[in-house]
Amino acid sequence: MSDVLKMGMVGGGRGAFIGQVHRTAACLDGKVRMVAGCLSSTADKAIASGKDWGLADSRNYQTWEAMLEGEKKLPASERIDFVSIVTPNHVHFPVAHAFASAGFNVVCDKPLVHTGEQARQLIEATKKMGVVFAVTYNYSGYPMVKQAREMIVNGELGEIRKVVVEYNQGWLANNLEASGQKQANWRTDPKRSGAGGAIGDIGSHCEQLVSYVTGLRLQSICADLTSFVPGRQLDDDANVLLRFCKAGASNCEGTGPDSMDAEPGARGILTVSQICIGHENDLRLRVHGTKGTLGWLQEEPNYLVLRQDGQPEKVYRRGNGYLGERARGNTRLPSGHPEAFFEAFATVYSNACAAMRARSEGKGNVGGIGMGGAGGGFDYPDVVDGARGVEFIERVVEASASSEKWVRFAGK
Repeated sequence: MSDVLKMGMVGGGRGAFIGQVHRTAACLDGKVRMVAGCLSSTADKAIASGKDWGLADSRNYQTWEAMLEGEKKLPASERIDFVSIVTPNHVHFPVAHAFASAGFNVVCDKPLVHTGEQARQLIEATKKMGVVFAVTYNYSGYPMVKQAREMIVNGELGEIRKVVVEYNQGWLANNLEASGQKQANWRTDPKRSGAGGAIGDIGSHCEQLVSYVTGLRLQSICADLTSFVPGRQLDDDANVLLRFCKAGASNCEGTGPDSMDAEPGARGILTVSQICIGHENDLRLRVHGTKGTLGWLQEEPNYLVLRQDGQPEKVYRRGNGYLGERARGNTRLPSGHPEAFFEAFATVYSNACAAMRARSEGKGNVGGIGMGGAGGGFDYPDVVDGARGVEFIERVVEASASSEKWVRFAGK
């Protein structure tokens, strides 16, 4: 495998916001080049989109199935090193499963798939073939999010007591899908988006962010999903209470039917909404421990705030030498030069690509955070993280519809 990896893409053609983000991010560090693609489910649009990006006619495919077969026929040195999947959610599973089962590394947008069973099949295929499978939870790519994780791991906040994560948007405050707007149209359609609306689209980011930063395991949830816009089939607002396993506890799940007899741990609040008028991409996280509180805001991502009892507020700034190794190692620009959305996405790609190179050299465990690879240096969200996110969506939907106060969460 050469230093510059060859990427194929499924989805993300003309007019697709996230496809442009992925292409820019993947190629940002000069270590990835897009050489193949099926960029739309419509054949004519797929070909036209591929021409826009300068794909060779022989690798500008009309269907993803043709792309898979075409790449398999090429010599190993010429075929793509990984596929990036940036389609609407309902297409993720068949494409990801087919490519992973054929031995191709995979980078897939979130949420991973529609069901827990599909997620389990992807885990099995990933383990069987030994491929790298990354899920683009991009917010965990920010350097100051990594700094927060490192500070918590090092015990600087003490024992975690409470976590508050919120993600507020206003773009679906009205019936935008009725206008035919592409993003609104498929994200509010349960056949394409899945069982969750806002809880799947942005709530899955919140769950992964909390898990990544704190290392806490969810024990059970109490949820309330609402569709405020008349006629909307999926939730556009969600409020979830979280109970976490006690850090280091041997008995997380408990033995009772509601899982609440296990030793108690931290508590949390997760709230997401897409009907909050005036809010753009307002993702924020607060982690409260026995020694202090950390706060991070996505719209000002280069800063991390630490508050301690009786001490002045401390503001950590990205790009400075006093930060931990994890934050410094995932920073591209000197302090004072803002890094943001594209760079965070690029960090996920960069770390996953490092694992791909290690795989080509036969270096054992190339998993990401969920598969235990972080200890070996591979700091990217992987298929296990993606599967946990799918279970989270399923359990929230279940909890909201249930008469029971708490619903058990079994994800690892």
